[in-house]
Amino acid sequence: MAEMSVMPHGSGNPYKIVDHARERRKGITASSLEELTNTARSRLALPDDGQLTIVLEQDGTEIDDEEYFATLEKNTSLMVLHGDQKWMAIGGNPTSRYIVVDDVDHAEGSRGDSRRRRSPLEPLVSSLHGDPTHISLLGGHDLEMLSDMDPDSLADIIPDKLFLEQLKEASGRFLVEKRQAQESMALLQMYATGGEMERA
Repeated sequence: MAEMSVMPHGSGNPYKIVDHARERRKGITASSLEELTNTARSRLALPDDGQLTIVLEQDGTEIDDEEYFATLEKNTSLMVLHGDQKWMAIGGNPTSRYIVVDDVDHAEGSRGDSRRRRSPLEPLVSSLHGDPTHISLLGGHDLEMLSDMDPDSLADIIPDKLFLEQLKEASGRFLVEKRQAQESMALLQMYATGGEMERA
């Protein structure tokens, strides 16, 4: 049942995909969002009918264009939603798949007026409050958002201000380490592609 298929060389970056219930997890490679969607449908044995939506497993952010897809780091864990399935935090309740922030700016008397706009940080911080170890899986963009956040602005979601301050500090540290690791990897890659240097 769990066949190990070898992916052809040079077919894009590696990603981890998981189904809505987190019961099936696969490692795949893809060079575009379209390729990833098609491969995910096949590898997770999802029906041919019905639209697939790809979201970040950690916070449900929807990946809806090639430009954003291109910013994802290798081995990012992605959830594949079929039809009207919604993203769910681990052990949590179904939540909106993604948060629209910009379209609400000019809502003049619309039904959204009475409700406070949700920040993209909210599902991320809530998820980390449930399991702080997930911080090590975050990409650079999310770590940057967390390290720049204002703990007071999230006090109504997570009243534990100490947790928020420690999360902000830890995110900054992880971001620095991640950037240093990426720079080291880039250097190694440069040496590798520049031919063999000297052999001892």
